[in-house]
Amino acid sequence: MEYLYGRNSVLEALRAGRRPVRRVLVARGAQAIGELVAEAHVHRVPVEAVERHRLDSFGGSHHQGVVAEAEPFPYAHLEQALRTSDAPLVLALDSLQDPQNFGTLLRTAQATGVDAVLIPEHRAVSVTPAVSNASAGAVEHLQVVRVTNLTRSLQQLKSNAVWTFGLAVDAEQPYWSADLSGAVAIVVGSEGSGLGRLVRETCDILLNIPMAAGSVQSLNASVAGSLVLYEAFRQRGATLTQK
Repeated sequence: MEYLYGRNSVLEALRAGRRPVRRVLVARGAQAIGELVAEAHVHRVPVEAVERHRLDSFGGSHHQGVVAEAEPFPYAHLEQALRTSDAPLVLALDSLQDPQNFGTLLRTAQATGVDAVLIPEHRAVSVTPAVSNASAGAVEHLQVVRVTNLTRSLQQLKSNAVWTFGLAVDAEQPYWSADLSGAVAIVVGSEGSGLGRLVRETCDILLNIPMAAGSVQSLNASVAGSLVLYEAFRQRGATLTQK
């Protein structure tokens, strides 16, 4: 079992219903949790009031008075994810390490209608309670696929007519000039070294994010990925409504 912490993380896990939640622990006297408790009752999940200090070992000060005992996150299969749309929007992450960056990108992915998120099985952050909390529970509504080899998975996407766009600081084409309106995968590299060599070579097109003259720093992975996802969202004619 895992212990999800934070009100949004627990509430969205209950709403999504994709992984069983055994029980919800709430700090005695916690305020403004009526919606969460009601959602737990809808799904027949027991709610137990406990002393706040019992929750402090789960997420430190970030639990907000709510912890849920739940099954581990259920990863999807790539073939299943590709069947969700005739023109899927995929986010692929090459060895991202930071849970906060991952959580931010997952939150953006849900907001922009991403159909699947690909992450490597090794040497990369996975979907942990910290990531669920950082994503404000958005990950609970996403299809996240763990793959043994990201390069081979990108090749599989390409064989299914999905164009792969990698983000690279030294690329010549600005991201806003690319056609992201069809079946596309946005590939974001790791925080330190960017895209790995094989992943970079596998991408159909490399895109950069132009910056003002004199800038000496690149954007971090979560900001860069979010910008391009929103450009894809705009080009695909999506409306700003929740899915």
